[in-house]
Amino acid sequence: MKNPTIKIQNTEILSDNWYILNKVTFDYQKKDDSWITQKREVYDRGNGAAILLYNTQQKTVILTRQFRLPTYLNGNETGMMIEVCAGLLDQDNPEQCIIRETEEETGYRISKVKKVMETYMSPGAVTEILYLFVGEYDESMKVSDGGGVEHEEENIDVMEMTFDEAYAMIEAGQIQDAKTIMLLQYGKIHNLV
Repeated sequence: MKNPTIKIQNTEILSDNWYILNKVTFDYQKKDDSWITQKREVYDRGNGAAILLYNTQQKTVILTRQFRLPTYLNGNETGMMIEVCAGLLDQDNPEQCIIRETEEETGYRISKVKKVMETYMSPGAVTEILYLFVGEYDESMKVSDGGGVEHEEENIDVMEMTFDEAYAMIEAGQIQDAKTIMLLQYGKIHNLV
């Protein structure tokens, strides 16, 4: 059911170069019942999925490292980010997406995942819903070196480390990615390893 206190008046595409950037004009009813008109830019890149891969026997996790231009432009001197495996949904559902992305990025072919939450990562500007998963892996599931797919120009390093090492990287400031922090904290709270 749509919110009756919001009336979309106009949506103007500002850019559709990579994803879609819209300028939305809308009326918003305040608590005192008066109406105001606001304009906001909204970035629509679709929805995504991310997964924390963990191994209970070895007490390890699989993370990725890759260059992220927006972080480089905003204070990350190398632009490199340590993250959980993630990707955008194509025409598939979140579970199919994360199973596909796991194999492409990490080289592990998993078949079973558990969804643990849905989140808006930047609700003031981005429409994306991110579906967060956890999944077990072991060496028998390794089918390639991973690293991403060439036609998407991905250049991803696959990192395997103990859960405790990964978790300590949050406090050390080496992991600054929100989805990764959330999934590592989920792992800690639920004693995954």
